Amino acid sequence: MTAELIVYACPSGPLAKQIDAYFAVVRSNCGPNAAHAYMAHCTLTGFFHDRAETIGWYAEHLAAALREHTATRPTHPIQVTETQFTNDFHGLLLDSPWVKQLSADFATRAAASATRSDTIRLKGWLHLSLAYGFAPEQHERLVALAQELIDPYAPTDWELRLYERQHDMNWTLHAAWAL
Repeated sequence: MTAELIVYACPSGPLAKQIDAYFAVVRSNCGPNAAHAYMAHCTLTGFFHDRAETIGWYAEHLAAALREHTATRPTHPIQVTETQFTNDFHGLLLDSPWVKQLSADFATRAAASATRSDTIRLKGWLHLSLAYGFAPEQHERLVALAQELIDPYAPTDWELRLYERQHDMNWTLHAAWAL
């Protein structure tokens, strides 16, 4: 059986709670949008596919990459640089050269898999989506709710997570580490 895997950095703490509250209010006031198919996250790799029995192997390589980079970890490994509201995307723009290096190290380590069916694509645009795929007439309401409910500079911790997306679009968290 093939597993569809992805690596995310996910917020925890006050910022994550604000984003969860925002998602709940948006769902009830405006209906769901494409961002609601995911937990609050920053995508570090694209989806990649391998046999289900290799998931532990990927978790080991992700943990090894994190251990390798722990000594150079900045005090705040991921920084929110701004909030962006365009007609088709609302989100937090993020900056983290450190997490990009960590992700690249993981991809290099994981390149040894002989059974993965695709390459591990690294993400260069680090962001946390608040809303996208919404009706144009909802833009202003979504902006107002985000500005009311989310302080983009609220304290947050981040976790490195290895997820599997199931065929029914549910998620399985296979491993998580504090960043």
